[in-house]
Amino acid sequence: MSGADPGRPSAGTSGGTPATGAHVLVVDDDTDLLRLLAMRLGAAGYRVSTAESAEDALAQLLQKRPQLVISDVQLPGVDGLRLFDRIRERHPSLPVILLTAHGTIPDAVEATARGVFSYLTKPFDGKALLDLVARALALSPPVGGVSSAPQGWRAGIVSRSARMEELLAEARLVAASQASVLIRGESGTGKELLAQAIHLASPRAAKPFVAVNCSAIPEALLESELFGHVKGAFTGALQHHRGLFQVADGGTLFLDEIGDMPPALQVKLLRVLQERSVRSVGASQPVPIDVRVLSATHRDLDALLADGSFREDLFYRLNVVTLTLPTLAERREDIPLLAQHFLATLSARQGKRVNAFAPDALRLLATAAWPGNVRQLHNVVEQVCALATTPIVPLALVQRALRVPSLEVLPYAEARRRFERDYLVGLLKLSDGNVADAARLAERNRTEFYRLLQKHGLTPGRFRGEGQDAAPPTEDPVAE
Repeated sequence: MSGADPGRPSAGTSGGTPATGAHVLVVDDDTDLLRLLAMRLGAAGYRVSTAESAEDALAQLLQKRPQLVISDVQLPGVDGLRLFDRIRERHPSLPVILLTAHGTIPDAVEATARGVFSYLTKPFDGKALLDLVARALALSPPVGGVSSAPQGWRAGIVSRSARMEELLAEARLVAASQASVLIRGESGTGKELLAQAIHLASPRAAKPFVAVNCSAIPEALLESELFGHVKGAFTGALQHHRGLFQVADGGTLFLDEIGDMPPALQVKLLRVLQERSVRSVGASQPVPIDVRVLSATHRDLDALLADGSFREDLFYRLNVVTLTLPTLAERREDIPLLAQHFLATLSARQGKRVNAFAPDALRLLATAAWPGNVRQLHNVVEQVCALATTPIVPLALVQRALRVPSLEVLPYAEARRRFERDYLVGLLKLSDGNVADAARLAERNRTEFYRLLQKHGLTPGRFRGEGQDAAPPTEDPVAE
């Protein structure tokens, strides 16, 4: 995802200049206009998905994120303005263009003030449409698709899920700025890896990336570790010591588990961020620094703010932009990729010839609970790799490593319904929407499997490539 996107048209692209590959979702209940827009954009080289309602558009967005949405303001049911609001909630970096009739121009103008990229008044000519699309795409982050071998700045993150691609697109956008970023997510979701990716995508990539876990260093040592000390500053300070802020000068400092920082140090950290200088323990003069601070926590900072254990002014300094990592259970399609990646890395490190997981072992990995997220998956793969005596990891080793997962307490009927639907979604993602393969994994015949899909409102086409011709799920994606 590094470098310029060769598929993105430059500003001023017209119908005679192909623009290869950019994915545009067009939403309009007028089928004739929808067909015309698809033809014009397709002729210009764009990949086009279409939807005749906001509900259909949101269902498509659950499966694959386009680089641009073009929507009519007047839609049946959920209108284009509310559709924009829902898109902005889930995909804040995704540009939206509204199509408006004369009577809805005031609504479109108001929406532009709220963040819509722009609007076009009907009727409009083809060149005006394509020029506006090109300008919107110039601001839209590229979408990495389903590549399992990312390059460059995000090489450490193995993923094919749409949820992670959206997050990485936002991370790359913010990387170009100097804004402080707060990364939220459960333990084991990969917050430090995301911080490294932001650093590598930033203008500071050639400078140091320094990470420190605020909860792993005793309070008495943390101040010296962060800010440094001079010789004789305290008992045992036998020589000058550069703090991590000074080590990271010109680069990025990542403060992990910032929610565990003691209150006294929060005051000193705030002063460093405000004055952009650091004073070592025992020093008389501060030293200027140029450091971008990224921070992370798995704790509920809102609760810490409420009880006064975390400073509100420091919170707003650190939380200019928030990125939230999904749990591993929310990106199940990544589990086979991650498991195989860890297995290849660990087997090479251990000097063993362990090549793959048996199908039933991989199926268990893909459907397990994973309360410890990616870190737990890595530990499980490390254990099975160490104990494996054959090139193929058997089911028994995975069962042993996983032990018994914890269960959420739900009414039986709801627990069964939720499990069935999540299980079917996972199978469709793993099989890329191929019903025959998914039924084979479930050890069910295709007819029975189709009945299960119908029962839960799941359409296999939504899990293939574009999936633009399939009907939306029966569950209302607008109501949450």
